[in-house]
Order: sequence, then structure tokens, then C-alpha cells
Amino acid sequence: MTIKNFAFSPAKLTVKAGTKVTWTNTDPDTHTVTSKQGSGGPLKSKGLATNDTYSYTFTKPGTYAYYCTIHPFMTATVEVTP
Repeated sequence: MTIKNFAFSPAKLTVKAGTKVTWTNTDPDTHTVTSKQGSGGPLKSKGLATNDTYSYTFTKPGTYAYYCTIHPFMTATVEVTP
């Protein structure tokens, strides 16, 4: 996954359970990868500076919505299939 131009790309990613997903911030601004509030989701990165990465291995099927806490208009979804 790439973070570029204040967006997650792709905005929707489908992977199988057990897949490790890595986000790389290529923007000059700091971003986070954070599960949507109230979702109980597992994503909780620190602030990612340029070229920083954050990885998470999805072990359970489901739909994981996330956003950037600094720029809440940045949203995306990972769908995990069995």
C-alpha cells in the first residue's frame, strides 16, 4: 500500500487471511494508518514520516476500515477473505 498525495492507494485492497500488508508513506507530510474509531480494529501506526513504513498481518477475515488521524478525509479499506 502506498500513501501518496493525501490518499491510500489502492483505496480498497482484498487479501487472504494471513497476509502481511505494508503501508509506505511517500508524502512529505506525516500520516497514520489507524482503524476507524469504534470499529475495534487492529490498525494503530505511529505518525509515519516520509518513507516510513507500517506493517500488519491480517489473521481474521473481515472488512477493516481505516483512516489517517491527522487527515481524517483519508480513508480506505482492507477486505480479508478466508
